[in-house]
Amino acid sequence: MKPTRFLLIGLLATGVLGAAGYGLYAVGLQRGMGMTAAPAVADGEEATLRHMAAGLKAGDIDPATGKKILYYHDPMVPASRFDTPGKSPFMDMMMSPVYADGDNDQSRVTVSPRIQQNLGVRTAAVTEGTLSPQVAAVGSVAFNERDQAIVQARASGYVERLHVRAALDRVAKGQPLVDLYVPDWIAAQEEFLSVRHMQGTDLAALVDGARQRMRQLGMSDEQIGLVERSGKTQPRITLVAPLGGVVVELMVREGMTVMPGATLFRINGLSTVWANAEVPESQSALLRPGARVQARSAAAPGTLIAGTVQAIVPEVNASTRTLKARVELANPGGRLVPGMFVQMQFADVRGEKTLLVPTEAVIQTGRRTVVMLAEPGDNNSGRFRSVDVEAGIESGGQTEIKRGLQAGQRVVVSSQFLIDSEASLRGVEARLNGEPASAAASAAAAPAPASAGSKP
Repeated sequence: MKPTRFLLIGLLATGVLGAAGYGLYAVGLQRGMGMTAAPAVADGEEATLRHMAAGLKAGDIDPATGKKILYYHDPMVPASRFDTPGKSPFMDMMMSPVYADGDNDQSRVTVSPRIQQNLGVRTAAVTEGTLSPQVAAVGSVAFNERDQAIVQARASGYVERLHVRAALDRVAKGQPLVDLYVPDWIAAQEEFLSVRHMQGTDLAALVDGARQRMRQLGMSDEQIGLVERSGKTQPRITLVAPLGGVVVELMVREGMTVMPGATLFRINGLSTVWANAEVPESQSALLRPGARVQARSAAAPGTLIAGTVQAIVPEVNASTRTLKARVELANPGGRLVPGMFVQMQFADVRGEKTLLVPTEAVIQTGRRTVVMLAEPGDNNSGRFRSVDVEAGIESGGQTEIKRGLQAGQRVVVSSQFLIDSEASLRGVEARLNGEPASAAASAAAAPAPASAGSKP
């Protein structure tokens, strides 16, 4: 009898506990359904469908949120923006609206002050200034080919005496080089002297004709004047150096016969020299003709040698991927000679002002150049947004910004990679966690828009 009583009591207790549990479950389910059914403003695809039904577009005010609609985009492709709501041209999903000062902009991230301190977030201002590219290179010294002279024979003759007997001998301007005997001059000079001694009138034409014949034989006005003053024939001529420098080529020896137009000497000046620097093609944009250069050489210790970039040779070395920058250096005293090496520092101060940011603030993704912009607001507001920019040259830790920023804005210079990664992942997270079933069903039933919008 007692076991039966205990069994009945156990069954009764089990029934009471089961009823109580079911009652609690029903109450919780009812409250949950009530919370789900509570009116709320939906974002993402549901908001896009609502905008399509209401005929809203970018620039309008959403009556449900009271915020201005900036644009529509696909969270998976946040760089593309559209003016009208509709289905994404990239994914099989509806686009999402982005509001002014809204947190649904997938490129915006909010970081609390405590997290900023833990991450070591630092910002710097976008400034306006001039950029002075700094490029260092080693150059090899060569003759300045623009400071060169050729000495040629102007008439047929014989080499009687050679004053310079070896190549690379230094010569001064006006120094004698060679003595030539020109027999063809004798007849023309005697004719000229005979006409001048003739008596009579109207002899000016004959004198002038004899003078022109001597010029045709290669005599200069100075030599003709010497014949006229001395009254004697001058069959010998001494050729002198037209400039000071080094005899690079010596093409004549004593006793040789020379013909008109034959090259006898080639002389290179040493007042200036060239230094040919091999510059990587990645740095070639930092150089331009006319830029100032300072060079140092072991041949002139402690001396800064000034120069300028004469030209950027339009040819790339296929093996080293470098361009040749031709620099003209001053050479006082002629201490720099071909074959020497010089250390050169290019300093090109550009006059035009441009926007500058610290180089560490620029993120190169391969296809995009991005900076993290600290949005204005209260002190340490903690709102950051990724901005696509067009970067220019970089020098001295500063990078030129051609488009995308304004002077006075602040950019993140440390921990920006973490913030940019968070901004990039927000679109994926919103898509994975924020897709309501009702929005999916409405998207399947709604007709596709005629146009997805236009890119700005």
